[in-house]
Amino acid sequence: MLPDNNTDGAAPTGQPQVGTDPSAREAPKQPLDDATGCGHLAKRSDLASARAKHGRCGEILIIDDEALDAERLTATLHVLFGYQVLIRWACSIGDAIDCLAERQPSIVFLDDILKPTGDALLSIPELRRVGYAGPVIVISGAVTQSRRTRLMAVGASDVIHKDDVDSVRVAEAVARARATTR
Repeated sequence: MLPDNNTDGAAPTGQPQVGTDPSAREAPKQPLDDATGCGHLAKRSDLASARAKHGRCGEILIIDDEALDAERLTATLHVLFGYQVLIRWACSIGDAIDCLAERQPSIVFLDDILKPTGDALLSIPELRRVGYAGPVIVISGAVTQSRRTRLMAVGASDVIHKDDVDSVRVAEAVARARATTR
């Protein structure tokens, strides 16, 4: 092997340098500073990791009678899964049954109370009766431990509060729902 004419003492490309610590070449870890944008980049990195972990999600069905709540959840799901995921919206349990007859989604998000008379305690068994076997995540404005227990008993995969609808909470709920349906 011929000697390298490299004058700076660095190892030639593709050859490890003997006697140096590889971690010494790494930049020192510094605390994240929101003023410099590092915090934002770290959150984006965490989001990318979450997307990779959750993989590609099939179709999603949102059952909610409030357009603003459905749009907020849709935006959160787009952040979590990307804009390629197909998200359908039904404003009543009747519309949801029609959507299920067309195509089965991979996951359903159900509003706890559908006006005028809908209730997730009655809606979940109805979804199961028409053949939907996938996860149902209930979004509720008034989650109590007893309400959560009753919803889980009738077939909800998870229950989260409406105020907690963000990419982190929804990602956690999806992960728990997928774990219980496997």
